[in-house]
Amino acid sequence: MNIEKLLALLTLKKVTKLGDSSIKKLIREVGSAEEVLVEKPNDLLKIDGIGAVKIRDLHNPEHRKAAENELKFIQENNINYLVYDQADYPEKLKHCIDGPVVLFSSGNIDLANKKILSIVGTRQVTRYGVQFCEELIETLAPIDPVIVSGFAYGVDITAQRAAVKHNLQTVGCLAHGLNQVYPKVHKKYVTEIEENGGFFTDFWSTDTFDRKNFLGRNRIIAGLSEATVVIESADKGGSLVTADIANSYNRDVFAVPGRANDPLSKGCNMLIKTQRAHMLTSAADLIYMLNWELDTKQQQSAVQKQLFVELEGEEKKIYNYLNENGKELLDVIALQCQLPTFKVASVLLNMELKGVVKPLPGKLFEVV
Repeated sequence: MNIEKLLALLTLKKVTKLGDSSIKKLIREVGSAEEVLVEKPNDLLKIDGIGAVKIRDLHNPEHRKAAENELKFIQENNINYLVYDQADYPEKLKHCIDGPVVLFSSGNIDLANKKILSIVGTRQVTRYGVQFCEELIETLAPIDPVIVSGFAYGVDITAQRAAVKHNLQTVGCLAHGLNQVYPKVHKKYVTEIEENGGFFTDFWSTDTFDRKNFLGRNRIIAGLSEATVVIESADKGGSLVTADIANSYNRDVFAVPGRANDPLSKGCNMLIKTQRAHMLTSAADLIYMLNWELDTKQQQSAVQKQLFVELEGEEKKIYNYLNENGKELLDVIALQCQLPTFKVASVLLNMELKGVVKPLPGKLFEVV
């Protein structure tokens, strides 16, 4: 990429009141980041939504110096960078109006044609939350999703470590530059995460950890993914902010329900109650709502992993029916097994993950 373009983008990022969406608007109207920096202020003020306050310090020479210093850091440390209008920029993030104009990365991240799921939650995760998170990722493993989170204490690091355990790509979104690690105790996980994915941030080497950076970090978590899952949250917190951002991007949000009097379930219960999240009780719920399907290779992997699986209750009832009657429509299975259609759909998805049934065109299912 043209270094002058990158330098111009970095310079614009230092302008005090210019956010990513405004920078994109200026470039769209003027033609390029370089041209924005030399355009007459009066002409820029003619652009809808661009007021005098936003461009007040546009030509401050200190911005250029800061950009040059950051460019030097990028070059000397071989930092990867992705620009919002380039082909290698994350596809889903391209559709976010406030997505970073420049995204820095480390590791071996490959999001092309991948199912991407963000998992967030409280830093004070309970044993129940850890167990649910680990089982969710283990069940989803045959589908090979990329797991995105914030590399923080609690649910975040639980999800990312579970992803590594099952050889899934995982991406940690940081609230600081790539020249540091927070929390420091998580430094021991950096190498394995970079080997199985990596890290994204739009913060610079000069941006140290600060709570005010969480909002910027959370928009990347929500924007990268097809859906966001909240596992345990108090009635206030960053996880709920991430869920709200995901909703604003028209992405699916899922929340794990908990006991009414549990402080760390209040946030999730509220999301479900106010219809800002789908209730999530198993991986099958998520797969059904997102319309995710196993391809042939993934089905074979699931069969190998679940070769000696035992079926229980409704699974056994549906399996026996299909085994006796051959391939059948979802609605007919529900009718003949005397079960609600939504319940049968969920059970069938779970059975598909276990490798004992497979879907056919036209909402037909048959045993493997």
